[in-house]
Amino acid sequence: MKAISQDTYGGTDVLREVELDRPLPGPSEVLVRVHAAGMNPTDWKHRQFPGLLDRLPLVLGWDVSGVVEAVGPGVTIHRPGDEVFGMLPYPHGVGSFAEYVVAPARALVRKPAELDHVRAAAVPLAALTAWQVLVDAADVRPGQRVLIHAAAGGVGHFAVQIAKARGAYVIGTASAPKHALLRQLGADEVIDYRTEDFTAIEPVDLVFDTLGGDTASRSLAVVRPGGQLVTIALTLMPADLPERGAARGVRAYPLLVEADQAGMRAIADLVTAGSLRPVIEAVFPLAQAAKGHELGGTGRVTGKVVLTVAE
Repeated sequence: MKAISQDTYGGTDVLREVELDRPLPGPSEVLVRVHAAGMNPTDWKHRQFPGLLDRLPLVLGWDVSGVVEAVGPGVTIHRPGDEVFGMLPYPHGVGSFAEYVVAPARALVRKPAELDHVRAAAVPLAALTAWQVLVDAADVRPGQRVLIHAAAGGVGHFAVQIAKARGAYVIGTASAPKHALLRQLGADEVIDYRTEDFTAIEPVDLVFDTLGGDTASRSLAVVRPGGQLVTIALTLMPADLPERGAARGVRAYPLLVEADQAGMRAIADLVTAGSLRPVIEAVFPLAQAAKGHELGGTGRVTGKVVLTVAE
């Protein structure tokens, strides 16, 4: 099979198309013929540095949408021919930038008929991250005020929609050209981070931080006592953020996404109900994965970048 691999860490020039043996599914695993693979900031970060993965050669990619080719012993929930999508177990289950990938059967769910493979591949990691912050961790409820940073980004644009589906009042930060999109996705209020001070808003129940650093630190000021600040920027989270939050009566903590079949099913249900849709900035063929990395690495992507693998 063809795959995009790297033998060292560095710029996009380390990526190359290679021929690898097609993997075989083991117990409780399925072999998926990949039709499309979503790209995420964690891909370009792990291309450059070992991060949570210190192994080479390395085939990146956690998002996958495709068709079950074969099932391993003990698998009953999927059959060959099923259209599925999901996130490979993060971080060690990586490898969707290839024509075939093996995944735990319960990391995948049936692909909603409302999405083609390209759009389905844009969903899993980013939407699961948003779901696990908003639902599993923060338990957002109707009427609560939620501030989402980088709301037009990969995770952010799903977070806006999920928070709105939970009945929250949603505030998003983004550059002015992206405000119209955020309002279409359900944001009640939008803030231009380039010209406006988000700390001037009325207190919120939750800050969903995707940026870390100074943004995370300043965000403590807008969380009401008893509220929460959840950051997914683990490596950029100020070390004293939890302690400073506690001093203000705010629970501040990091979250790392996990493969989650129940979460994927809930996300698929939102798609079917018309409450969740992916926004895609660009689509590249597998052989041009480096171009996807280059675009994503600019930090200015609206929504997601996707690789197409099979027709």
